[in-house]
Amino acid sequence: MKLSTRARYGLRALIDLGLYSETDAVSIQSIAGRQNISVSYLEQLMGKLKRAGLVESTRGACGGYRLGRPAEEISVGDILRVLEGSLEAAQCPGTVEEQNCETQDICVAKYVWKRINDSITQAVDTLMLSQLIEESRKKRKERNNCCEIREDKE
Repeated sequence: MKLSTRARYGLRALIDLGLYSETDAVSIQSIAGRQNISVSYLEQLMGKLKRAGLVESTRGACGGYRLGRPAEEISVGDILRVLEGSLEAAQCPGTVEEQNCETQDICVAKYVWKRINDSITQAVDTLMLSQLIEESRKKRKERNNCCEIREDKE
């Protein structure tokens, strides 16, 4: 399974939003700048995420975006399904409407596809946005500590 740019950028944008919108709404321009995503593309992604209730927006001078639900309640699967649709890596042709599989009655390969799809679903539905935000905070802190140590030695 290969995720599209839409899914990768959308996930990065929501992690950024979770990091920076704790007190105030975040402008789309600031997210775009930090994540190196074009503003117009990010507006499209945020529109989809807003319609799904994962983000909310506020108009005006102090407007911007914030998470629509607590990060602990948003799974990576929620985000990816909004931006990608189905997350199935493989589908047995015998299960697709209007397609017939000659070996459907005896084929066991469908169990492989089911296990792969179930594993993907389990992984993305149990990984929460809050975990990614916390991991991002740790990485930023490590990077800052590393830079401080270098500056002290100079």
